[in-house]
Amino acid sequence: MKIVFATHNKNKLKEVQSMLSDSITLLSLDTIECFDEIPETAETLEGNAILKANYITEKYGYDCFADDTGLEVEALDGAPGVYSARYAGQENDANANVQKLLRAMHGYTDRNAQFRTVIALNLKGKLYLFEGVCKGEIIKNPQGENGFGYDSIFKPEGFDRSFAEMSLTEKNKISHRALAIDKLVRFLSKTS
Repeated sequence: MKIVFATHNKNKLKEVQSMLSDSITLLSLDTIECFDEIPETAETLEGNAILKANYITEKYGYDCFADDTGLEVEALDGAPGVYSARYAGQENDANANVQKLLRAMHGYTDRNAQFRTVIALNLKGKLYLFEGVCKGEIIKNPQGENGFGYDSIFKPEGFDRSFAEMSLTEKNKISHRALAIDKLVRFLSKTS
């Protein structure tokens, strides 16, 4: 079985391929020569993941899965959510996003938040959704050098360190993306 992971990120691709059985060949957007700017115009993570997966299936004819991730903060009614990457503007500037979120959280005692990843899979004409959630809280000051995005201000439940203070191996055992990918991999292992 050949399936496209709608990403250009070679590390993400390698990580997922290592979890799949040898009967599944994972292709990337680079492999199928898709360099289009795939629209992410939905109002939800689910919607964006579906848009990306459908784009590849409809334009290139492959079974495909795509993911979208957002940070959802309780006190901010789920913001930045679907706009996490562009929270401080279209530039996708992680530092600006972190600073804007910390300003928005100023004065709040409820700092509960969660990272949520949704994966949309188009397989043999059917759509399947998988979700991974990592609950935690927003800390007041960035801590740690690892990771990316909001990792330096997100402390997962049950830990006394931010994602950015964890090794990649440690983070991947508990992260939202790892949980969603694990569900996808278990599903694909049964169907291949």
